Amino acid sequence: MGKLKLDLHTIYNNSERIDEALQDIIDEAVRKKIKQIEIIPGKGSGQLKKRVLRFLEQKEIKQQYHRIQKDSKNFGRLFVYFKH
Repeated sequence: MGKLKLDLHTIYNNSERIDEALQDIIDEAVRKKIKQIEIIPGKGSGQLKKRVLRFLEQKEIKQQYHRIQKDSKNFGRLFVYFKH
């Protein structure tokens, strides 16, 4: 079972790059049949996490994954699960 990780700390202030990074990692997960992606928007103000969730809620993105889990121990982390 594979797992990918995307840390958004380095590009948090570049909205275009954030969307690209999210799209790239989802495409890679689908292509390689990866079961889980860990996305780290960080804690901060919560705006980046909201942005990531909005991206994941888009219809064409949403149909590619199975579910999202927010990390109960770490507010700055999300998991996206895929069924292949």
